[in-house]
Amino acid sequence: MSEIPDQTIDSLRDEFGMPGVLEFTERGDLVCLSVTTPTGRADVTLQGAHLLGWQPAGEVPVLFLSEQSEFAQGKAIRGGVPVIWPWFGPRSEAVLPAPDDAPKSPAHGFARTAPWRLQFAAVMADAVHLTFALAPTEESRAFGFDGFRLVYQMILGRELRLRLTVANVGEAELRFEEALHSYFAVAEIGRVTLSGTEDGDYLDKPDGMKRKRQPQAPLRFTEVTDRVYLDTGATYRVKDEAGGRTLQIAKENSRNTVVWNPWAELTAGLRDMEQDGWQGMLCVETANVGEAAITLAAGETHTMEAHVTVERDAAGGESIPA
Repeated sequence: MSEIPDQTIDSLRDEFGMPGVLEFTERGDLVCLSVTTPTGRADVTLQGAHLLGWQPAGEVPVLFLSEQSEFAQGKAIRGGVPVIWPWFGPRSEAVLPAPDDAPKSPAHGFARTAPWRLQFAAVMADAVHLTFALAPTEESRAFGFDGFRLVYQMILGRELRLRLTVANVGEAELRFEEALHSYFAVAEIGRVTLSGTEDGDYLDKPDGMKRKRQPQAPLRFTEVTDRVYLDTGATYRVKDEAGGRTLQIAKENSRNTVVWNPWAELTAGLRDMEQDGWQGMLCVETANVGEAAITLAAGETHTMEAHVTVERDAAGGESIPA
């Protein structure tokens, strides 16, 4: 039997609603949780425990969300922070072999379109703390994933903390890939630099996944970029020159960082992104993928975390009065 959450919008309002702070609405076919505090605002859908937007007080939105995204059951959302689990991109037989009778594996796993259960919501120190949970379903078992529990914690305020914990509650080993597929909003991608990648090794997808080393200089963007940086726990800084701010992404228990911008060439093939959307976004993803996939013995847990802060540059740039 499927372990699908039985939470309705009315039951969520009764259990967790806080007028003016934590409110539940419908966005398309999905239930959406909206957070408003003196330190910022955010929106999350229960499908996928998908953080759609986060905006500290006095700032423009930090996350990019495509205007063409569909808010439909079972459909992935383009933008925000999708939770990628238990595989990244197409399922790799070399990394995560599928059962012989498994259905076709969707890109980026099933967690981002699965119904998660809201378990906890509270206001502490001017930030909202949320906890979501995901358990096995008939769908996950068909893909060969049973005996797991996922707990996803968000702290939404002036800073953003995302903490994904995976527990192996079964008897067999549990192996998986994972990513917090963060789409960051930038004013103009051609005037963005990314530091933290200097002198690092990466796999270059547009060039056949060749292993390369980046020069000792911040990364600038002039073409399609799709890289998996290897064996790195570095803190990354997105300097958005045109937007007058710098985003800092620190992480824990993550050996990979994925950096992606589709540029105009690939955006043309994305039905759920506006054609100029690539100019205003950059994905910097906290991840464990490929050779860094996680293996848990029975009873073990693993937690991966991302911590995002915003620094307004001295020259200013666009902001919203507090």
